[in-house]
Amino acid sequence: MTWRLLSYRQNSAFENMAIDEAVFEETVRTGKSPTLRLYGWRPAAVSIGYFQDVAAGINLDRCRAEGVDVIRRPTGGKAVFHSAEVTYSLVASRHERLFPDDIQETYRIISLCLVRALSSLGIEAVLSPPSPSAGRRLLDACCFSAPSGNELLVKGRKICGSAQMRTRGGFLQHGSILMSFDPDQTADLILPGHSAGDIETLAGSVAVIHEELGRPVTEETVCEALERGFTEELNIRFSPEDLTATEAVLSAKLISKYRDLSWRRTRTRAVTAPG
Repeated sequence: MTWRLLSYRQNSAFENMAIDEAVFEETVRTGKSPTLRLYGWRPAAVSIGYFQDVAAGINLDRCRAEGVDVIRRPTGGKAVFHSAEVTYSLVASRHERLFPDDIQETYRIISLCLVRALSSLGIEAVLSPPSPSAGRRLLDACCFSAPSGNELLVKGRKICGSAQMRTRGGFLQHGSILMSFDPDQTADLILPGHSAGDIETLAGSVAVIHEELGRPVTEETVCEALERGFTEELNIRFSPEDLTATEAVLSAKLISKYRDLSWRRTRTRAVTAPG
């Protein structure tokens, strides 16, 4: 079984979400094989979940002052500060039999691939319980403040935050794997009104690749591990390719939508967010 691989590239937040949606739309329309896409964010950005209130969820003025883009994701979940990370995006149509028509089971299968990937780097991760306890109300606005069911934990701390969008035609799941983490900057950007205690709690909730390994590694190294994780767990192989002409045209059109934080008001498709 062969899947398409879109190899690691850094793009703006608006380009990243536009490409994710374009790949999703074309995969659902054509029923073609799944696509795994790996990417980074330049410049740094804050993404908020589809259902999140911008004013309540982030410090918009601080983001603007620091040159941090702000974007609404097509998936649910909480706010994420995207800087030093590798993001994975997996799109599959309903015809892909490896994934059931079940949100949590799809999450579990993808998480097992991520567990293998991290293990190949020397990081032992486990899946979080299905129903973790709720965190503090302020910190609930931050994706990495607490894990949801079937997300990845390293020594009790969250190392990857994911979110999913699903329709009858298929699903899109993307997630952030942190290379490093700055709790002070993250709190300044996405936790308005935070305290010193909130920063300390946030710092203790997050695991990052560089700290767990005790040395820096490149994004390319992490991407190679992710490819191995999916290949070994699902018994598939990847074919490195580019966007199709149709996807490229569609993603270029979608960029303007993602520059508008209010775009969700015209959206009707189902959105889910275990992360």
